[in-house]
Amino acid sequence: MKNKANNKKAIGLWSAISIGIGGMIGAGIFAVLGIATNIVGNVVYLSFIIGGIIALLSTYSYAKLSSKYPSSGGPVEFLIHGFGDGVLSGGFNFLLYLGYVFVLAVYAEAFGSYAATFLPPNLFKIGVDIFAIIIILIFTLINFLGPKAVGKTETLIVGIKVAILLIFAFIGFFFIKPALLSISTLPNLGNILTGAALLFLGYEGFGLITNAAEDIENPSKNIPRALYISVIMVMFIYLAVSIVVVGNLSIPDIAKTADYALAAAAAPFAGPIGFTIMVLAALFSTSSAINATLYGGANVSYLMAKKGELPNFFNRKLWLDGKEGLLFTSVLVILLIFFLNLSSIAMMGSAAFLIIYAGVNFAHLKLYKETGANQYIIYLAILGCLFSFFVLVYYEVYNSPLTLIVLCAAVFFSFLFEWIYRKFYSRTLKKRKRV
Repeated sequence: MKNKANNKKAIGLWSAISIGIGGMIGAGIFAVLGIATNIVGNVVYLSFIIGGIIALLSTYSYAKLSSKYPSSGGPVEFLIHGFGDGVLSGGFNFLLYLGYVFVLAVYAEAFGSYAATFLPPNLFKIGVDIFAIIIILIFTLINFLGPKAVGKTETLIVGIKVAILLIFAFIGFFFIKPALLSISTLPNLGNILTGAALLFLGYEGFGLITNAAEDIENPSKNIPRALYISVIMVMFIYLAVSIVVVGNLSIPDIAKTADYALAAAAAPFAGPIGFTIMVLAALFSTSSAINATLYGGANVSYLMAKKGELPNFFNRKLWLDGKEGLLFTSVLVILLIFFLNLSSIAMMGSAAFLIIYAGVNFAHLKLYKETGANQYIIYLAILGCLFSFFVLVYYEVYNSPLTLIVLCAAVFFSFLFEWIYRKFYSRTLKKRKRV
């Protein structure tokens, strides 16, 4: 028998696609394009393609699993079904929550960096933090209004930013300087793979669609469609925009303007007006990524609380449909903005999500007969995630050991927290009924 709540679904196919696109575009182009280009050079678009293929392989598992177990917990539900009620699934769940916090901090900082370009140079640094905190507070309020407000807001914002990015790519192609795209020496494969592993952060947002599963109309059909369409659309946008950026701005210039490289790339062919338009596009993109991620992260923390993965105070509802988990998430992000240098968090966030997605694929291996999936595609997804993760680890060993230490601490804390919580509080994780 169908649940009566199914008649009250608030998010349609295109709103779900908007949540996925909004969760992805914002990091890949605006927050880490400069970092990746410094690593890879003018063939950074190859890294975007490889990162997108890795994401698509994991999308297959998410599509199969979410059709079988639609839930506001998304990967949380998948892990519990695959690994059962134990420290392993619980630790992955908590790492997922921390991953959302890291990514939100990166998005907020990127928003602040672009917004601060409107300020005098001497106020830029403080302006970044102020704008980052303001945008988190704004979307915390919007998310308190419930899923329908999220869907409508996301569709509007994503439509505007995608239109601006496509116009930028279309016009920019006519001004590309072939010399900037020429390849004088054979590209370094290691650097390309490192860039792809980093840029995976720009694709991880597709999983947010599954977090909204219980609010999506006809989830068994619309969730897989939304997943595949959003990832493929984002791959196309990343490919087009990255070619235009490296075709209009030299690598040294990109390095100098890494925090707002996309806007700087518009200046050579569109002047100050083009710069301003791309800054506005960046603000739309990063704000929609915050909107989608905050919604997904809050749903995850809420489900974790209901299932016992976090203390029960997450479960108490506040004004309208808001939850304390949403408020707590926002506070953690603001603390990160205040106290941590976020330049290396992009690497840490990408690595964390590669671990999580590998875990989801491992869980799917135990369930593939139930979902009707092809196990060899799942194996390829696991291989892609783990290989990319170790590529990042290798890079950080030589370039930023502190980032690697913090990442290891976050992973260790996630599983230690779960073990301690289980030791002192008895509870069981209830699975949802199969669809």
